[in-house]
Amino acid sequence: MQTVFVQIRCRPGTTYDVAFAIVLKEIHAELYSTSGDYDLLVKLIIPEGQDIGRFINDRLLDVEGIERTLTTLTFKAF
Repeated sequence: MQTVFVQIRCRPGTTYDVAFAIVLKEIHAELYSTSGDYDLLVKLIIPEGQDIGRFINDRLLDVEGIERTLTTLTFKAF
């Protein structure tokens, strides 16, 4: 499994709707509201063998109200 964090900038006024839509998809491990340049932070656990880009594109980025994302991949260092 691969752990990936995706920061999400929502169109103004849509943050709660975007968060609710993500919750309904049941694809996240954790979901947070954040301050700063992005509105939400979602932790995804992507199954082994799945293409990370396709998973995010097909299962997350179709949510209405997402304006921009920043994806951070993680690596097991220890």
